[in-house]
Amino acid sequence: MKKILLIEDDSDLFSLLKYNLEKEGFQLSGLQTGKGAIELCRQVRPDLILLDIMLPDSDGLDICKGIRRDPELADTPVIFLTARASETDRIVGLELGANDYVVKPFFVRELIARIKLQVRGATRNQSTAARVLEAGGLEVDTASRQVRLNSRPLALTATEFRLLEFLMTRPGVVFSREQLLNSVWGQDRAITDRAVDVYVLRLRQKIEEDPAAPVLIHSVRGFGYTFEPRRAMAAMEV
Repeated sequence: MKKILLIEDDSDLFSLLKYNLEKEGFQLSGLQTGKGAIELCRQVRPDLILLDIMLPDSDGLDICKGIRRDPELADTPVIFLTARASETDRIVGLELGANDYVVKPFFVRELIARIKLQVRGATRNQSTAARVLEAGGLEVDTASRQVRLNSRPLALTATEFRLLEFLMTRPGVVFSREQLLNSVWGQDRAITDRAVDVYVLRLRQKIEEDPAAPVLIHSVRGFGYTFEPRRAMAAMEV
């Protein structure tokens, strides 16, 4: 039985989700305040965390950052539940490491579908052997989530890491922005495809010796991006 941990201060919503998730076969526990949330996560070791952002005593964003910093919880899927609906809020939430971002009010059946999608993905990831990806002086440890360039450690956000890992595991394959959004952010993401350009630019600034003349992540005119370490690339910036 998969375990869900819910941190939500709305009593009616908490009860509604508890009823429906347990009906779907999940085991649910949780809190209606942010105090002690990370400690409870460590105790329960949930398969997924549902996290409200606007809690009466805490900021859900800070709780998410704490979860991602904890070695025992870092890979646990997190879905934000929030009334904050702007694109900026969504991007901030996803960049802090959330796997999905659900705006209130929402349909319970849709949330359950998203939960099942994340739980299935986490199960697949856990069954994959840990490995280190290497290319062009870049080393990515998919188990410890550490990145090095020519033995120098780099600090990437959770989203930057997911994007880099996705591209490095498929060298030479050209992906459109839409394909990258679906694969890295998920099909239910609510940000524009131009966000991919922003993240690629940020990655280049961190992993390329000369971001203006990239040798790792290349643009393919009129289409998208590919990871292919080489010294020259005929295609121009999109």
